[in-house]
Amino acid sequence: MKRLIEINSYGDNRYALKEVAEILAKDTVIAIPTDSGYALACKMKSKKGIEKIKKIRDLDSSHNFTLMCKDLSEISEYAKVDNAAYRFLKRYTPGSFTFILDATKKVSSLLVTKSKNTVGIRVSDHFVPAAICAEIGEPLVVSSFILPASELVITDCSELEDEITNSLDLIVESEYCGFESTTVVNMLDVPYEVTRQGAGVVEGL
Repeated sequence: MKRLIEINSYGDNRYALKEVAEILAKDTVIAIPTDSGYALACKMKSKKGIEKIKKIRDLDSSHNFTLMCKDLSEISEYAKVDNAAYRFLKRYTPGSFTFILDATKKVSSLLVTKSKNTVGIRVSDHFVPAAICAEIGEPLVVSSFILPASELVITDCSELEDEITNSLDLIVESEYCGFESTTVVNMLDVPYEVTRQGAGVVEGL
């Protein structure tokens, strides 16, 4: 049975964040609000959590998950970033973007393969993901909360059927949630390329 926790931009969230961290430590899947709709999230090395997200969304093994970092400084731990890339990321983080970069060795082998050592990275312009990442001391593995046969990201979990919400271990509620998916920017080669236009706007590409 799913649990509900409210985390707002005001007030004291220490106990709520501690509870979220304790739940994530048990290989669970939670739904969190972001600036680009709700996302399904688990810990980076949680094989059980990643498989559960695939089941909820009916995804195949080729699906690319994203690492949700707390801030710009954390990106360089999990992705290879040169000076030009750093300046670009600094301009567009936090925000509704997913950046495709070469992965470092700190990225879990559950997310990369020998033939494709890349990773999607993002820093949400929403206080909930940043606060959770700071609490657990590492990025979250996330995937947009989009139901099978749908193209729209979930923006309000209260509208979902019990069959879906009961498959989650926790739903985090907040006073704000975005409604459009991220813009995806491929940064593997120069010039960088927008491969999916979403909520974020990149100038000059």
